[in-house]
Amino acid sequence: MSAHPLPHLVGRGTERAALDDVLTSLRGGRSAVRVVRGGAGVGKSVLLDYVAAQASGVIVTRARGVEADMELAYAGLQQLCGPFLGEVGRLPAPQRDALEVAFGTVTGEPPARFLVGLAVLNLLTRASEPRPVLVVVDDAQWLDQASLLTLEFVARRLLAESVAVVAAVRDPEGHGVLAGLAELHVEGLDPRSAGELLDSAVDGRLEAPVRARLVAETHGNPLALLELYRGRKAAELAYGLDTDAAGSVPDRVEEDFARRLGALPSPTRTILLVAAAEPVGDTRLLLRAAEHLGVVPDVAPAKAAGLVEFGESVRFRHPLARSAVYRAASTAERQAAHRALAAATDPVHEPDRRAWHAAQACDGPDEEVAEGLELAADRARQRGGMAAEAVLLERAAALTPDARRRGRRALAAAEAHFSAAALDRATEMATLADLCPLDPTDRARVNRLRARVLFARSRSDEAAPLLLEAAAGLASAGSPLARETYLEAISAAVFSGRVHGPAGVAAAARSARGLEARLPGASPSDALLDAIATLLDEGTERGVGAIRAAFAPFAQEVLDDHGAAARWLLLAPVAMEAFFHHAWDFAAWDLISARAVRLARDAGALGVLPPSLVYTAGVDVFHGDFAGAARKIDEADTIAAATGNAPFAYASLVLTAWRGEEAAAVTLFDDALARATEGGEVSLLAVTGYVQGVLYNGLARYDRALAASRTVIDHDGFNFVGLALVEHVEAAVRCGEPDQAAAAFARLDALIGVADTGWAQGLRARCSALLSTGGEADALYRAAIEHLDGDGVTAEVARTHLLYGEWLRREGRRAAAREHLRRAHELFAAMPAVAFAERARRELLATGARVRARDATETAQLTAQEAQIATLAADGMTNPKIGSELFLSPHTVEWHLRKVYTKLGISSRRELSRALGRLGATAGGASSPV
Repeated sequence: MSAHPLPHLVGRGTERAALDDVLTSLRGGRSAVRVVRGGAGVGKSVLLDYVAAQASGVIVTRARGVEADMELAYAGLQQLCGPFLGEVGRLPAPQRDALEVAFGTVTGEPPARFLVGLAVLNLLTRASEPRPVLVVVDDAQWLDQASLLTLEFVARRLLAESVAVVAAVRDPEGHGVLAGLAELHVEGLDPRSAGELLDSAVDGRLEAPVRARLVAETHGNPLALLELYRGRKAAELAYGLDTDAAGSVPDRVEEDFARRLGALPSPTRTILLVAAAEPVGDTRLLLRAAEHLGVVPDVAPAKAAGLVEFGESVRFRHPLARSAVYRAASTAERQAAHRALAAATDPVHEPDRRAWHAAQACDGPDEEVAEGLELAADRARQRGGMAAEAVLLERAAALTPDARRRGRRALAAAEAHFSAAALDRATEMATLADLCPLDPTDRARVNRLRARVLFARSRSDEAAPLLLEAAAGLASAGSPLARETYLEAISAAVFSGRVHGPAGVAAAARSARGLEARLPGASPSDALLDAIATLLDEGTERGVGAIRAAFAPFAQEVLDDHGAAARWLLLAPVAMEAFFHHAWDFAAWDLISARAVRLARDAGALGVLPPSLVYTAGVDVFHGDFAGAARKIDEADTIAAATGNAPFAYASLVLTAWRGEEAAAVTLFDDALARATEGGEVSLLAVTGYVQGVLYNGLARYDRALAASRTVIDHDGFNFVGLALVEHVEAAVRCGEPDQAAAAFARLDALIGVADTGWAQGLRARCSALLSTGGEADALYRAAIEHLDGDGVTAEVARTHLLYGEWLRREGRRAAAREHLRRAHELFAAMPAVAFAERARRELLATGARVRARDATETAQLTAQEAQIATLAADGMTNPKIGSELFLSPHTVEWHLRKVYTKLGISSRRELSRALGRLGATAGGASSPV
């Protein structure tokens, strides 16, 4: 698009300077984002016209949100991307397919909304190669949800692209829209500028006191100054013969537009109403609708009254003018306008708009119209427009005459609202469905939805029993949803932190196992679910063997459709919990978490990706790669924030505790305990007790470690109990509590005795060594190191070297002690695990060894994202591939790599592997002993 003519602006020097800065950055090859925020009529649209007009040498693409268009998925995005659709074919295939399905040009699986976002980001980046691109969006608060979320995704990821976004949001309606992005707040004009604008609108010269009064009454609102007083006689205003000053400025302006409307001829009012009811602004469509109404479209009076502009498209002077026209009409008049629009809309090319207008024309239940809306909802779902699907189904339910069918549509609307994260609307539609006659399957679906809403709000321990009840109902009805719901119940029970009892993990697993026995054709996922149920129902002796037998088929399961992949990803977290906390299988945990990340990335499933990243971060912590863990946690938190989800605290808690950062850890502990007690996420109590044990054992404050770990082992939890027992044994021995240590070891032995992994056997041998003496202890420590090292659990290897070295020193074997303490110190320093490294340093000093101080030389430090990009580039990934992995544009990847090259003192990616190796060696060696 070319730039618009430069609008006349009075005042606004600060605002113009801020927008000029955006263009300066853009022309310099740097991205910029500004959200222009303010009340109705304050001048946001004029400022957008200004920045578009100033954008010489820049490609400008514009879109405007329209309240009546909010139910049509990706309608706003199609406006923005229209000029660039010829470039869609150059996008990577998954992104191209996602965008084409979203725009309805092809059919396919509903695209993940953030895969659509990545496609738009790369589309704009490609479009900016010849000239920078400026995206201008007015009334962003009225964009359809799919378009708004995509715009926000793009805006948050712009960095090194020649793309800028300027979007206007009306407050208070747009509170929370595009929150957290750089803002430009627009208020009323200053008194001098407002007086100048008022003088330009009034016929005659105003006296200063009168001018000051009118400016104060309108709060300097430009739209009010122009529309309320345009053409008024100065003499009239001087004697108070102006409009009523009561009410808000937007209300007064809308009333003024309504008064102008009332003076127009009836045919003109009718054509204005049709224009207000149809957000597209297609003049030809309006003419066809007028023909259906039998009206000769006379628009000249409306143009003269300053309400609307007619050309190839129809544009109201201001959204308040549109709303004034629509509100002034009676219900019957509005229905007639929508009926005419439905008749005039092409049923082949615009079936969704036609269905929506037909629905608005109804004055009572109408099955034919409701069926049309249901079909439109299905098309919206196929394009990934979950919010649009929900609204269309909601309206379809309201127009359905048959009570049973109305209940089914209300339930479908509720489920769609839940998928769109509109939990309040989901609850309301579930209540409506519940009032209708439903069959047993649909009644169970209602119960399931209510439980899912409860769990989504707080991960409350009240959700698990409700999900169990719903799963039982679905199983009785023979619904395939029963499997999925039992799995959700198990997940909810894991978060609730209960194993036993009627709503514990064991009860959920037992029920799921009973269902699996009745279902034919079990997949590897089903077999693993049955194995987990065996573990929880019959205990570790049989269960560990069952889940290990099911591991390989599950890990290698062929997932040939979207549904199979979705089920695999749903089961993966429970599987990882089982392999981590019960089978003690480090390799299985590593493999499953890595595949979960890969599947989530490939599908663009950003709801699943953060927890998958958190599990892989946990692998990195125990492997001793704290930097890798931090990168994944940072990415998970960034994605969770962008998608509006709560961050997953577990890996952050574990990493911070192992690092030994007490101040940061205590803050995280307090937050986690508050969430556990207030929100019902009881499993946070378990992880918090465990990580406090790690932290305080590292700090050698064993009494606090003992107390913290005891809270976990006394808790009926599914996870972290075994790890807490390990901490409890060490703390109890150091506190001189042999009975407590022995009791904890007996429980630990019962938990991990059947697990034949190096991780399990290594921890068992180490804890046994703490309780042993002489040659037996010596042999057990050596065995523990061998087992743990074989499984690659580096963090636990380092701790075992530390404990062995401490024991050797107390045995008077100083030379041998130094060997193991030095190795522990090297490993801890490289992670870095500061508290454990300091504990090892003190022990080394006690042996008479000299310990080199930290190197004072500053080493260039990469940020988490820089390190992640550098690692992927060193592995041979191209910039586009890295961008797809991390939901960034290739330009931003290259920008980060240039910073990496500068920090590492290199000039190309060929040197990355060696430079990263040097950086790791320097970081690890800086605190190594001599």
